[in-house]
Amino acid sequence: MKREKIVELFRRLRELNPHPTTELDYTTPFELLVAVILSAQATDVGVNKATRKLFPVANTPQAILDLGEAKLKSFIATIGLFNAKAKNVIATCRLLVEQHGGEVPRSREALEALPGVGRKTANVVLNTAFGEPTIAVDTHIFRVANRTGLAPGTTVRIVEDKLAKAVPQEFRKDAHHWLILHGRYVCKARKPECPQCAINDLCAYRHKTVTP
Repeated sequence: MKREKIVELFRRLRELNPHPTTELDYTTPFELLVAVILSAQATDVGVNKATRKLFPVANTPQAILDLGEAKLKSFIATIGLFNAKAKNVIATCRLLVEQHGGEVPRSREALEALPGVGRKTANVVLNTAFGEPTIAVDTHIFRVANRTGLAPGTTVRIVEDKLAKAVPQEFRKDAHHWLILHGRYVCKARKPECPQCAINDLCAYRHKTVTP
């Protein structure tokens, strides 16, 4: 996709949603970190239901350590892979207390060293909690980037690197949220809503759906 089209694509997405943000509920960087760890292979809605009960009881690394793994599991048992996620959250809390004074680190290297935190989770935290212009490529963004021709690639990392080069600086901070929300609600996997899409005419997707 040429630069003029890319600028217009993000201009339209910004016009529709000037201040996009995550749909995960959080009030602190630590709450966001836990929510993102829990969100792997789970819906934001499902994670929010669990954290609305968990965070009023324990929303700091030390509080969750005091809660313990067994009790933590009882709060997140409705989320997929909750056993493994509970172990990772506990281990992450321990490292945060022991190595970072109970605070969420602001460097990618330190974030990725935490159990259950990969590059995508680190990118979400850096972007959403700390305002860094990172783009966490999930299945929605991967799909949108390939379908539209914005940043086609065969792997998540290729798409991320292409987006880092393609997205103009003025849109970089919010690009992650615009693309994920567009993929979640408009450019859906099975049946994209092309007739209602604000960037339909800019998109290179060959199999656009049409109005019945």
